[in-house]
Amino acid sequence: MDQNEKTAVTENSLNCKSCGAVLRYEPGTEELKCSHCGASNQIIGSETSHDIESYNYDEFVDYIQSAPPVSGDLQAVSCKNCGSKTTLPKNVTADKCPFCSSPLIIELNDTQDYVRPHYILPFAVNQQTATDNFKNWIKGLSFAPNDLAQKISNSSKPPLDGVYLPFWSYDADAFTSYDGSRGEHYWETETYVEEVDGEQREMTREVMRTSWWPVSGTVQNNFEDLLVPASNSLPAEMLNKVGGWQFSTIVEYDERYISGFRAENYQLVPQNGLESAKKMMDAEIDGAIRDDIGGDEQQVYNSSTELSNVGIKYLLLPVWVTSYVYKGTVYQVTINASTGEVHGHRPYSAMKITVLVIAIIIILAILFFVFAGKG
Repeated sequence: MDQNEKTAVTENSLNCKSCGAVLRYEPGTEELKCSHCGASNQIIGSETSHDIESYNYDEFVDYIQSAPPVSGDLQAVSCKNCGSKTTLPKNVTADKCPFCSSPLIIELNDTQDYVRPHYILPFAVNQQTATDNFKNWIKGLSFAPNDLAQKISNSSKPPLDGVYLPFWSYDADAFTSYDGSRGEHYWETETYVEEVDGEQREMTREVMRTSWWPVSGTVQNNFEDLLVPASNSLPAEMLNKVGGWQFSTIVEYDERYISGFRAENYQLVPQNGLESAKKMMDAEIDGAIRDDIGGDEQQVYNSSTELSNVGIKYLLLPVWVTSYVYKGTVYQVTINASTGEVHGHRPYSAMKITVLVIAIIIILAILFFVFAGKG
């Protein structure tokens, strides 16, 4: 798909048809809801894209480097504390960072143009369900401090924040040339000496050997939808665990789905994202090379991969984020707003772990004496 074939900017108003108040997207629906009068306004013209198409990578990179991005009514601002880049309406001059709760002050020289995403996965899990999942997650933590759940419930921290995180999705055809060796197993009869009943006896046994043959060749791999986080606001290991997105409900980007939420601008440029995607390709390419070499064993000395037909999609994916403080340490938690799954950092009770270790030592000691006594 050509980058210039951008989704038309919606002309539908974000104002309630009944009272004129600002509407907010209702997760799991195709409706905008008015928090003032309770009226629902249907999102008209949104098309679900089950088979989403990629944009030409080179054209997209050239577009965001040389052409004026689509600013519209949105701006992207950096958090001075954690470095996140959050998208806000143009008329907002102050807010709270959804990742670290620091004050988010908009200054003219801080803002940057907003690059329009290609697709958005609307929130499916509402705030109440996400909150319940978070509470159940806390209660189900093994070896957690006894007072953890109570301290969190007593905390004055605001509720979960809904945020759309940026991701790059890559497609590519990979052509790899390689040099290596193919190992073929064969068996030889080996003679050896072994002492039997005090005498040295000559014995034989079958031993596997390997013959190696030089090989070279070319393999092709086709990759689709390699998902790379374009955010640095959350730890990489947390972002990688948040997966499992229900892409069946993804739609072409529509600003109405952001109403009532925050959307983070990308921090990882697409060029660096492609380098991360290449690393994701390595294991599959290596497997294809070894299959092509064949034999019983393979050695790969060197390989060179060239990509063609590289495609890219700029996606916004939904999460609920929060953090809590326990004994002076901040713990971040993310809830996948597509599936409801919770991932996060948590404290451990040193006392509970110590008791468990002591119990295991006691059990092992008892078993040792029982079996030693039988011997």
